[in-house]
Amino acid sequence: MTTTKCFQHAPGSFYNIRGKKIWVEEVGDGEPLLLLSGLGPAGSHVIFHPHFDVLHSEFRVIYVDLFGRGCSDKPDCLEEITFENDVLDVVCLLEKLAPQGAHLFGFSYGGLISLQLAINHSHLVKSVLLCNSLHSPEMWQKNHENINKVIETQLPDVWAEILHLRCDGYVSTSSEMQALFAKGASIVRFYNPQNADQLMTEPGARNTELYPIFCGEDVDFSIGGQLLHIPDFRPLLDKIAIPMIVLAGRFDRALYPKLQQDFERKNIHLQFLERSGSFSFIEENDKVLNIIRAHCKS
Repeated sequence: MTTTKCFQHAPGSFYNIRGKKIWVEEVGDGEPLLLLSGLGPAGSHVIFHPHFDVLHSEFRVIYVDLFGRGCSDKPDCLEEITFENDVLDVVCLLEKLAPQGAHLFGFSYGGLISLQLAINHSHLVKSVLLCNSLHSPEMWQKNHENINKVIETQLPDVWAEILHLRCDGYVSTSSEMQALFAKGASIVRFYNPQNADQLMTEPGARNTELYPIFCGEDVDFSIGGQLLHIPDFRPLLDKIAIPMIVLAGRFDRALYPKLQQDFERKNIHLQFLERSGSFSFIEENDKVLNIIRAHCKS
């Protein structure tokens, strides 16, 4: 689904964060805007390139590769990578780079980190904007259940092959299974499947070995691993006093609109984007960037 194409990285360097080298790219002189990425917990910052380039003249845009992802240090044991440690790393990074606070753009898994920061480290957060994100392990599980339903109904031949492999004992994160699930990715994740070509990658941009350890080796059917230790943020959302917007794609068949409605609160604005799926910052880039501008400058 992802495409290796030419794009420009921002200037970058390593920061020593809790004894680890964390890769950070920064560009711009305005208000700090920290982008936290997803692709499950395994993706690097590369998916944000080049879609935020036009903000470089308005914000100090900060791209980060979390520990074990992208250009950052890799642990000897992947079990060292936990949700709690990811949050602590971002806290320490913000204390170095933006001690007066930064605006957070949390995509997918990055939105969960943003929520934890907004609740427990609000002095470091000026505002939060979640994009195509989630609020709980339960939502992660339902996300996979709906993905499977879409593949079953829209690509029945592919689903039959998945079930055949499952009967033979293959787990969903096996290379054989992942090749089959990938056949449905553009349908599940995009309003226009052709927009999948705009999702950038490069060698090392996704830690495929981390994914089954962090999420459970059969995650496409039953979540496991670290996902089971992530909080259910729904009971805590009312406590968030920082300005917060949740953006969701109307045609996201994974983190679908009915699940996103659980974010709605008096203090949280939920906005659906009508021509995007799981990657609204790609499919409706201008709208998302305009929302960021208004939200961060309000």
